[in-house]
Amino acid sequence: MIQKRLFVIILMAFCFISLSSEKKGFNGIAKGEWKASPELVERLSKRRSETNYDEQKVTEYTLPDPLTMIDGTAVADAQTWTFHRRPEILELFRTYVYGRSPVERPENMSFEVFDLERNALGGSAIRKQVTVYFTGEKEGPKMDILVYLPKNADKPVPTFVLLNFGGNHTVHSDPAIRLSESWMRPGEGVKDHRANEASRGRSSSRFPIEQILKRGYGLATIYYGDIDPDFHDEFKNGVHPAFDRKRGPDAWGSIGAWAWGLSRAMDYFETDDEIDQSKVAVLGHSRLGKTALWAGARDPRFAIVISNNSGCGGAALSRRAYGETVKRINTSFPHWFCDNFKTFNDKEEDLPVDQHMLIALMAPRPVYVASADEDLWADPRGEFLSCKHAESVYHLFGKKGLSKEPMPDLNQPVNEGTIGYHVRSGGHGLTEYDWQRYMDFADMHFEK
Repeated sequence: MIQKRLFVIILMAFCFISLSSEKKGFNGIAKGEWKASPELVERLSKRRSETNYDEQKVTEYTLPDPLTMIDGTAVADAQTWTFHRRPEILELFRTYVYGRSPVERPENMSFEVFDLERNALGGSAIRKQVTVYFTGEKEGPKMDILVYLPKNADKPVPTFVLLNFGGNHTVHSDPAIRLSESWMRPGEGVKDHRANEASRGRSSSRFPIEQILKRGYGLATIYYGDIDPDFHDEFKNGVHPAFDRKRGPDAWGSIGAWAWGLSRAMDYFETDDEIDQSKVAVLGHSRLGKTALWAGARDPRFAIVISNNSGCGGAALSRRAYGETVKRINTSFPHWFCDNFKTFNDKEEDLPVDQHMLIALMAPRPVYVASADEDLWADPRGEFLSCKHAESVYHLFGKKGLSKEPMPDLNQPVNEGTIGYHVRSGGHGLTEYDWQRYMDFADMHFEK
């Protein structure tokens, strides 16, 4: 009788924990778990009084369950997830967050390899530069892909692809890299990037190309402004006017366009016998980390998806309203998301999705999320929690998920499972430390 009562008590406790698992708020930080510096919290709070940087002020919230369909049906197996729930969630993100692309691979799109050097970087690399003409017309919208591959690879090379902020010529001082065109805001005049040699190699610290090649990986990068310039002009520049017929409240914004451009790069990789198209990892930092996640969710051809300091609209849970919020990001960058997303300004609880569901859309593929200790604007804890709450979907496929509770401490990467995570020292940036962790993760999943 005593044993039976004890069993009932344990069962009731388990049920209570299960039912409460989606209700979150501040409940303390475990010993050995990362926590934000109190001094930094105080300093940032004084600088932005309207922004919450205090974990104790995160109000209770309820996350949508990725394993419960809109009609209430429970998702209990991988097949139901793949053919029913996943498409449902993807459509919710298209409708309410990132918008929908009016076209996927354009029928007349073409590629032109305009540079091929097999003894680049002192003989250690193959360099390729490829123009993608989105409409097939040379006067139409286009982007340049810069590719470096290790020279002595005896088989197709696994490759990281990412967008860059300053132009392909800024990622390395290699004088052969074509200077990217500069998209100027209206009224700013004309600026000739062809003469702007001073910017060559300016962002090389974010692109340790030699280290990447030594590890046996290729690197492909594209200037994001080639796809869509990063300012709001009612979507009259970049790829939008070439493909938009009518813009509704769920029309794609800039993040949707940048993600679409990454898929067009993947189209090119499928034609290149020196790139292992089955082992392409898409990576992004900051707003381009949001982009990498959406690209990976949209396009299952990306074998690994990596988010670096992506924050609100990326890996961080919107409902926490910690650091940058939905209202703040929509106010500062009204062109990034679809118009429907603006209806959730200060109403995050009404969103039919949250970012853990974006992470879950990668399943069963590996995904890695990284935060930075001083980048509280991007909400490191919210990024970690998205990974945790995506685990249930990975379990449907027999995958290990994140395999870590609670949040790891500083510079203690977790990468044993199919979801990887770290929070490193320093601030908002893409560092060699980050790259080494991503390559460690790729080594494991690509079985290198």
